[in-house]
Amino acid sequence: MSSAVQSPSAATQDGRELFARLDSLQVDAAVLSPAKRRDALERFLATRSGREKPGRFWRIDFERIVPEPNAIRSAATVTVEGGGPGCIVTNLTDAAQRHPELFARAFGRSGAGDGKFGALAAAFANGGAFVYVPADRACDEPISIHCGAADGEAVFPWNVVLVERGARVAVIEKVSGGAGAFICGVTEIVTAENAAVTYAVIQNSGAGSRVLSHRIALPGRDASVAWASAELGADLAASEISVRIEAAGANAEITSLFFPSASQHVDVVSTVDHRAGEATSETLVKSAALGDGQARFLGNIRIAPHAQGSDARLRDDALLLSRRAHIDSVPALEIGANDVKAYHGATVGAIDADQIFYMESRGIERQSAERMIALGFFEPAIERFPTDAMRAELRAQLAAKLS
Repeated sequence: MSSAVQSPSAATQDGRELFARLDSLQVDAAVLSPAKRRDALERFLATRSGREKPGRFWRIDFERIVPEPNAIRSAATVTVEGGGPGCIVTNLTDAAQRHPELFARAFGRSGAGDGKFGALAAAFANGGAFVYVPADRACDEPISIHCGAADGEAVFPWNVVLVERGARVAVIEKVSGGAGAFICGVTEIVTAENAAVTYAVIQNSGAGSRVLSHRIALPGRDASVAWASAELGADLAASEISVRIEAAGANAEITSLFFPSASQHVDVVSTVDHRAGEATSETLVKSAALGDGQARFLGNIRIAPHAQGSDARLRDDALLLSRRAHIDSVPALEIGANDVKAYHGATVGAIDADQIFYMESRGIERQSAERMIALGFFEPAIERFPTDAMRAELRAQLAAKLS
């Protein structure tokens, strides 16, 4: 991505170049009409991100993140594979054209396009995956999605997962942008009652890239949704992970793992919004920073006054592996009901000297000891990823960053 992303021209900032680029693209009207795309772009330009700089070491100004207009492509490179009898696993355009009723039940239902970067994704949405699982279908193998962007490209993938009553599915996604890429994407999950969905993502984009993502789930009654995300690449990774519980008995699980090193910046926001009672949620965050790596985690739990019987838990642990590294952790609870369970805990610190001493006393060199402890620190989060291959990949990538 060019320097215009951090220091955009006045024309780009006021939207003239972006509107001109939108008008010149062969946009997919089946997914979203040109008029609605222009409305979304206006929202992006008029809306603040709500993400202020967390500290003096943070070099990213979210209000000045704008894609280079000429880098925006008419189609994102998104592939999707897997499924089984009765399942629909296809691209977003095909779903909008061939399955309009199913598409309309899920696309945009979450309101993901209302925020600043969700609106940007809606304006230029140029590809994505659509996954539909029929009632009582249990998918034995995960469905795979890959989103890629070449060096310097700007792409805007939008993924939709719609799961019917009693169905079970796991979806694994890989996000890999080239050097200087700009990826701004949305994933929506909508389920019926008693469904179960696991959605796991590994993002490992190249130097100079920016990856902005909003993932939101709407579970049905007695349904369960589990998010698991790992932010390992990109100069800036800004991720928002949400579950909005509007049906009683639902269960939500959020797992977030991130590890900025060198001069990487990672900003993660998780939100579980309990709007219905007798539901449970658990959020686990494991983060570390090395070199000049900077990170921030904002963890939100909201329990509405009528959501009695809710049980919400949030745990956030951060590990600082160098003197210049910095991680901010801000858990927040908003509780409006009086018959609930709610817990949050957060730790930020360096490796325990006693652990190092113990391992050195058994003949393990200090550097190896620190590496082993750091890898073990991430293990509770790694174990929540759904496949052996994903877990092995995470361990290998974390080990590479540590070495």
